[in-house]
Amino acid sequence: MRNKLSFTIVFLIFSTLLITVVCNAFVVLTKEEALKQVFFTGAEIEIETQKLSGETLAKIEKRLGGSLVYFQEGSESKKVEGKHQIDFYFAKKNGERKGVAIIDTEPGKWGPVEFITAMDIKGTVKSVRVLSYQEIRGRPIARASFMNQYRGKTSSSFLTVGKDIIGISGATISSRAATFTVKKAIVIYDEVYLKAKK
Repeated sequence: MRNKLSFTIVFLIFSTLLITVVCNAFVVLTKEEALKQVFFTGAEIEIETQKLSGETLAKIEKRLGGSLVYFQEGSESKKVEGKHQIDFYFAKKNGERKGVAIIDTEPGKWGPVEFITAMDIKGTVKSVRVLSYQEIRGRPIARASFMNQYRGKTSSSFLTVGKDIIGISGATISSRAATFTVKKAIVIYDEVYLKAKK
């Protein structure tokens, strides 16, 4: 009898925790919906995959502070691996590339947050959206009012919470994760495409 009661209590606690985690996991946009939102109507999407390695990878990591993922003290997120293979989503019109987007995942406070950063072909940010998150207090990062402050940012922008980005009170880790993902998209595109053309 006592074993059944103990098992029931453990099962209820585990179920409650599982439901809490699942209920806090939000899918805001699918990849297809996000690409439609960040690009112009009728954009033809071309996916080009590039492997980051050698000198290019070293330059990217140096510009990002030494890592492809921004781990922050206080984050409860499961580990997010830095990807060395990047999909570039190019928006084309009449066969000509007009914009590019990168989808990235960064550790938030409670779990991974998936973002899409869209830029024009010169590397200026046009739009940033959250695809999914598991945040509790960091939910406001998915709001346009927060994301719109990245519009117009380039490789010469600070991209630092507290300088040119206004963070969300009580959601500092989420704010910094969003800022890092935008900076990373700019830096990767700059090193792989823009600097390679020079």
